[in-house]
Amino acid sequence: MIEQYFGNEISPMDIFVMLVWGAFFLIIVIKFFQSIRLVPTKKAYVIERLGRYSKTLDAGFHALIPFIDKVASIQDLKEETIDVPPQECFSKDEVNVEVDGVIYISVVDPVKASYGVTDYRYAAMQLAQTTTRSVIGTLDLDRTFEERDLISSKVVEVLEKAGEGWGIKVHRYEIKNITPPRTVRDAMEMQVNAERERRAIMARSEGDKQSRINRSLGLKMEMINRSEGEKQRRINAAEGKAQEIISIARATAASIDKMANVLNQPGGENAMKMQLSEQYMKQMQGIADPSRKIVIPANLLDYQAWMDTIGLNPKPVSNK
Repeated sequence: MIEQYFGNEISPMDIFVMLVWGAFFLIIVIKFFQSIRLVPTKKAYVIERLGRYSKTLDAGFHALIPFIDKVASIQDLKEETIDVPPQECFSKDEVNVEVDGVIYISVVDPVKASYGVTDYRYAAMQLAQTTTRSVIGTLDLDRTFEERDLISSKVVEVLEKAGEGWGIKVHRYEIKNITPPRTVRDAMEMQVNAERERRAIMARSEGDKQSRINRSLGLKMEMINRSEGEKQRRINAAEGKAQEIISIARATAASIDKMANVLNQPGGENAMKMQLSEQYMKQMQGIADPSRKIVIPANLLDYQAWMDTIGLNPKPVSNK
């Protein structure tokens, strides 16, 4: 068919040469299209020219020289996470714990990330594991659960120093799990339960103590109030009694003064005798009552002697 098209006889050598040129032309076309690069955002292409580093392509359109320039590596500039697999670590008190974590890193220098280390992800993971083991070895088991921030900061510090030569930046390192042996977990759980029970007992005792204190303070205040009330009542009663005595004494003194004035008046003595006689007769009326006690003179009929006794019967004056 080829012979009919060209009109001449084609030898196998000509066919081979045509195939070689066709393949060469195809390779040129492929290389031409490969030399046109569209770099996405947050990507960096490291370009080598004749085996040596040439430049780094940022985001955008770029054209390379075919057969001379090639993309040596493609670096992702976004922050990425690397899981650190679980590893066994011995604490300071020789307790075996299993620790795993996660690293957050990003590439800041694509050239160093390509030529500074073979695989920066694997290198960062290994360095994080060794640093974690060394830090946990300086802490007791109880402190390993409390000093997570200390362990993370130490790992980040070591990774940052190494990352300067690897072209990476370590943002943070987080410990996901610290798993002690089953026997240690059981002992820790028992310790936590005992501590909770102790706190509950202390809380109940403090509550009972406060309740007793409040009740005693209430009783104390009640007794003080009662005593103050009784004291005030007695003071008021005493003041009232004193006022009563003073009033009675004043009334008695006033009555005595009036009686003395009356006796000094003309006819006052006779009026006094009449009043006493009336009171005497009233007292005699109740002499038959057995419930009453009356002091009477020996001679009930000797009224005149009784009057003389109390000094109300004046002696007759003799005429000379």
